[in-house]
Amino acid sequence: MKLRKILALACSCAVALGAFTACGVKDDEGGSGANGGDKVYKIGIVQIMEHTSLNTIRDAVVDRLAELGYKDGENCEIDLQQANNESTTVQQILDQFKADGSDIIVAITTPCAQLAAPYSEEIPVVFSAVTDPVAANLVDSLESTGGNITGTSDALAIDKILDFALEMKPDIKTLGFLYNTGEDNSVSCLESVKAYCEDKGIEVVEGAATNTSEVQEAAQTLASKCDAVFSPNDNTIAGAMGTVAEVMNSAKVPMFVGADSMVMDGGLGTVGIEYSDLGKETANMVADILSGKKKASEIPVKVFNEDLSTYINKTTAEAIGIEIPESIANGEKTVYFE
Repeated sequence: MKLRKILALACSCAVALGAFTACGVKDDEGGSGANGGDKVYKIGIVQIMEHTSLNTIRDAVVDRLAELGYKDGENCEIDLQQANNESTTVQQILDQFKADGSDIIVAITTPCAQLAAPYSEEIPVVFSAVTDPVAANLVDSLESTGGNITGTSDALAIDKILDFALEMKPDIKTLGFLYNTGEDNSVSCLESVKAYCEDKGIEVVEGAATNTSEVQEAAQTLASKCDAVFSPNDNTIAGAMGTVAEVMNSAKVPMFVGADSMVMDGGLGTVGIEYSDLGKETANMVADILSGKKKASEIPVKVFNEDLSTYINKTTAEAIGIEIPESIANGEKTVYFE
């Protein structure tokens, strides 16, 4: 009798253990998500600084990972870090990720991705919000990265943004370009802007700010010289959008930008993607790599350049006296911020 009870208890334990082991977290499509065992993944996420665009991406990464079964404090440890726009701080953060035994590094923005790239020899790196990964020397090509690194690109649809700008203000003769000369993604965008404006007979006036403390003066200079101003998804400018918006609104100069979040923060408008989508896709890549489904080198860079929306800040439009043309106002893909 005792032997039977012991055997029955052993069988029950075995069945329970098997059921527990089989209960891996499932992803949206019903496939196996996060490891159902004892593995606790260490995920290091670094962004160059705090501003709306980057915070949107970061939060979307964390939320999407949770949806896929990688929940911070349960089966993974997510270390969120920002570097106050200091490359030396990024380096220190990356060194700490390595020392802590991170299983993967998520690098948000081109500067972070460039500094994280050497770590990919030992740790998979997934970048996000890198405008031109090839020009930044992160990957061999968008289709085949050539290393233990991949990610998502927020390449700007420059022609569409500037077409939109001319539709909003047809009499643009001088266009200011507000940017940080130290950001490769912004320098790359400048060349595209110059090519477009040359074809349209528009003069481009550059306004450079190497840090956030210089942004206000550069913005004021451009506002006094130009019919409109454009800034790409430049981290230095995005981090000071509140100040820039005040300058431009006071001068009644329309400010066109590279990201929906920069419109949210006071820019007049843009044509582009929703930045949370970048974060979601970045998280999908992280999950594929951690689960062993794919290696980073097997995942092409995802460029978000389709299904674009038009973003307009209504409060800014009213402040500078810009009327929104009916062709834009009634568009199916027009999104308003107040």
